Amino acid sequence: MTSLPASPHVIDASQRWAAHREPPARRTLLTAAASLAAAWLAGCSSAGLRTEAAPASRPGSTPGTPKAAYQRLMEGNRRWVANELQHPDRDPTRRELLATGQQPYAAVLSCIDSRVPPELVFDTGLGDLFVMRSGGTALGPVVTGSVEYGPMTSGTPLIVVLGHQRCGAVAAAYKALRDDEPLPGNLQAITHALRPAYEQAVRERSADPIETMARAQVKLTANALRGNRDLAPLVAKGDLAVVSAYYSLDTGQVEILNGAPA
Repeated sequence: MTSLPASPHVIDASQRWAAHREPPARRTLLTAAASLAAAWLAGCSSAGLRTEAAPASRPGSTPGTPKAAYQRLMEGNRRWVANELQHPDRDPTRRELLATGQQPYAAVLSCIDSRVPPELVFDTGLGDLFVMRSGGTALGPVVTGSVEYGPMTSGTPLIVVLGHQRCGAVAAAYKALRDDEPLPGNLQAITHALRPAYEQAVRERSADPIETMARAQVKLTANALRGNRDLAPLVAKGDLAVVSAYYSLDTGQVEILNGAPA
C-alpha cells in the first residue's frame, strides 16, 4: 500500500510538540542566560546613572586658583549658615575616584574645638581639604610642616587659618599668662605659642581681651605662614593665598580677617 505524504499541519504540530518536549535542563540554562544578560545591562545602566548623579566626583572639577578655591569654600559656608547643605563628594563613586590619588583645593588649619569641624563648616567632602588642627591654631614644626604639605607637594592654592569664638585654648593660655601659672604637661607649649597674641591683646586693652587675643592669634598665624621661607615664594607668584578667618559659634558664619584673594 502506497504511503500518503504527511499533511503540513501534522508536521507543524509535530515540531511544536518536539519544542514543547525540549529537555528541562536546556530550558533552565537558556532562562539563566537571559536573566544574566538582563542583570548586566541593568548594572551598566545604573552605573551610568550614578555617574551622572555625582558630577562633583568627576576629574577636573577641583578649583585650581586661590580665588576659585576661596569662592568654593565660602559658598560652602553660606550653605552651612543657611541650612542648605549639599554634602558634596560624599559617595562611593568619589571614594573610588580618590583611591589612588588626591588633589585637595584648600588646606585648613583650625583649632581642635569639637564645634568647629572644617569639613562641615565649609560643606565639603572626601578629597576636598587638607585639615590640620591644633589648640588655638598654635604653630610648631610638625604643624607647620603639615600645612606646607599641600601647597608644596600637591599645588594646593589656598590655606585658611580658622580661629573661632569662645576658644577654650586661648582662654586657658590667657589666664595662665596673666596669672603666671603654667599649665600642666605639654599644654604649656600652647601657652608659649600664644604668648605674642596675648601680648597684643594686653596692649590693645579691649573690653574682651580673650576674644581680642583669639583674633590676634589667627592673624599672627596666617602672617607667619604667609612669610614662611617655603610658602612665601608661592604667595609672591600668586599661586597661593593664606587667609585668616574667624568662625562664629552662634551663627556658623566664617568672617574673613585678612588675606582674601582678589
